Formats: sequence, C-alpha cells, structure tokens
Amino acid sequence: MSERKITETEILNRVYNATDHEALMSAYRDWAEQYDSDLLDRFGYVAHVATAKALHEALGGSTDARILDAGCGTGLVGEELVKLGYRHIDALDYSADMLAQAQRKGIYGERMQADMKQHLPVDDDAYDAVVCTGTFTYGHVTGDAFDELVRIVRPGGVIVFTIREGAYEEYGYRRRMLDLETADAWELVSFYDTPYQLEEGNTCKMCTYRIPRD
Repeated sequence: MSERKITETEILNRVYNATDHEALMSAYRDWAEQYDSDLLDRFGYVAHVATAKALHEALGGSTDARILDAGCGTGLVGEELVKLGYRHIDALDYSADMLAQAQRKGIYGERMQADMKQHLPVDDDAYDAVVCTGTFTYGHVTGDAFDELVRIVRPGGVIVFTIREGAYEEYGYRRRMLDLETADAWELVSFYDTPYQLEEGNTCKMCTYRIPRD
C-alpha cells in the first residue's frame, strides 16, 4: 500500500500505511504504552464497547462461553467482556508489545502471538466465539483471514468483528464475506454501521456471523 494520508494523526497513519511486518510492529512498539489513553481520551474510541455488546447479544448472555479475542491489542474489548461477566477469554495478537500490555490487565487465559494472515496455532472448533475489533482495516489483514476464524469456531458458535470504513471495499472484505456465505461456511446474523472513533468522526461495519450446525 502506498504512503498516503488517511487521518490527521501521525501514529494512525504509520499503522494504516504499514507495508510489512517490521513497519507495523515498529509502529505498535512505539505506541503500546500510550495506546489506551490515545484511543480512549484522544480519539474517542468506542468500537470496543459496541463489539462487546454485539457479542453478548449474539451469545444470548452465555457468559461461560470460551472466547478468543483475535487482534486483541491491549485488551480493551476483553475488559468490556469481563464487565459483562465473561471469564474464559484468550488473547491473540501480532504484536508482542501489545500483548504485554494486555497481559498486565489480568483478564486473559492463554495468550498467543500469531499472524492472522497465516494458519493460527489453534485447534479446529476450539472456541464458542471469536471477537475481532480494529484488525480488519488499513495495513493489517485481508479478508482471507476470515477463513481461519471460521475454522476455529465450533458449529453454532459466533464470530463478531469490525471493518473500518474506507477499507471495507478496498481490501476485499465484503467479497470474501459473501463467498463464505455462499459456501455455507457461516450465516449472517447482523450487519450495521456504528461509530468507531468519535473525535476522528469515522465509523465501522459491525458484523456478526454464526457457524452453521452440522
């Protein structure tokens, strides 16, 4: 992806314009300690709250569900899930520095450093649900990563994720979502726009899918 100005914020542009592993990891390494305060206080980030609520609704309040927070960052979604009563949450992220920040919060069981563009170190049908917020966006992963999320969620389980506005069509997310629907790999539960960062004035797609039962 060529360098371009996506936002007015330097660190966000570094993240969104990252073209390889080292560039993205460098951006998150520099940002990890200030990530929460920047997102919440500076950018008015709210997608983590909306995502946790969407997952809670999709699970029907079954707080004993085993959940993977894929692309967990510093654990903002995990914190919201804990507030709702969930206790069996594992964490996965590409950045060791972000995982280290998440670990300090004491809300996750297993923590995995992994690339969502590759085969994940997780068994088939391992989770009741996967939540993924802020990862399907500029400079991160393409729609092919959906396949691995489908693989690791059991039949009847759910996947809830956001897609950043602007990246929705450009990165082929919708095309892959439709391909998986056509293949009966997952079933659409809900799909709507919701605020992402209030101060940046942007939105995201909130997507909920269910894995069909055998």
